[in-house]
Amino acid sequence: MPRYALLRHTGAPDDPSGCHFDLLLEDGDSCRTWRLSTVPQPNEAAQPAVPLPAHRKVWLEPRSAAVSGDRGWAERIHAGSYSGVIPKATDADVTLQLEGDLQGCLRITAGHCSLSNP
Repeated sequence: MPRYALLRHTGAPDDPSGCHFDLLLEDGDSCRTWRLSTVPQPNEAAQPAVPLPAHRKVWLEPRSAAVSGDRGWAERIHAGSYSGVIPKATDADVTLQLEGDLQGCLRITAGHCSLSNP
C-alpha cells in the first residue's frame, strides 16, 4: 500500500507562523504534498490545505533533518499507509482511507483538508 507522512516543519522563511505541517502522500517516485496549519483531527472542521511542490520519498521514513536550501527543519510526526487513488490532476478532489498513526477518511477538496471517522 502507498504511504503517507505528516511532517512538523519549523523555521520555513515563507511561514510567518513559524510552524506548519506538511501532509505527504506517496505518488509514484515522489510525494504529493499540502501545507496544513494543524494536525488533522477526526471529525473536526476542514482546514486550509495549500498545495506544495512534490517532496522526496525519503521524508516518508522516520527522520528529523534540516530542509535543503536553508528552509528550516522538518520532523516526521505521523505516518502510515493509505488506500485509494490520487487523481492525476493536481487540482482534483482527493478522497483516501488512512491507516496508521492517523486513521479515517481523508478528504482534500476545494483547498481544504478534513479527516473523518464514522
